Amino acid sequence: MELYHSPASPNSRRVRVFLAEKGLSIPFREINLGENEQMSDQYRSINPRLQVPALELDDGRVIAEVPAIWRYLEEIHPSTPLLGTDAADKGIVSMWERRVELDGFAATMEGVRNAHIGLKGRALSGPHDYDQILEVVGRSKLRLTNFYADIDARLEDVPFVAGARFSIADITLLVTVDFAATGFSMPIPEERYALRRWYDDVSARPSAKA
Repeated sequence: MELYHSPASPNSRRVRVFLAEKGLSIPFREINLGENEQMSDQYRSINPRLQVPALELDDGRVIAEVPAIWRYLEEIHPSTPLLGTDAADKGIVSMWERRVELDGFAATMEGVRNAHIGLKGRALSGPHDYDQILEVVGRSKLRLTNFYADIDARLEDVPFVAGARFSIADITLLVTVDFAATGFSMPIPEERYALRRWYDDVSARPSAKA
């Protein structure tokens, strides 16, 4: 196997943290997003959607999209389960990860891609060009503000997003918080004590450096 990734890609980091939590080591191949290497014919043959990450299997098949990569890796390496244990737990983990992705991660990505001058004409990643909509940026900030409040309330009751154990929901939240702070100038507000407690704990895990 080989993972096509970029150090600058939050989605790539979601897979790298997952691998680190699993204790897995697979070869990485870096795609330079700054030089638009994802647009090259060579990478297009790997992932026609021109996005990272993408996992190329030994037989040449390629799995893209973070949840799909996670699921494959969990299936072949079930120890240290990060997608849940029994059927109910898997459903709960998936539910919370989806909420974090839609309400936090997607809001941050939307804001960054519509605000960053270097992404002019590339408001959405992928094979098609889309103009930025500057009016969306304010909405993204409001979405993220509300998300911080909502997830803070959740973390007042549980140590991790999906409950008692660290899971993919925590991975997506960690990447969201770091991406929002560095790419969108929206760190965790001081008054969100439960979220800050969670962040201090999770960012201290060795996998957070992936």
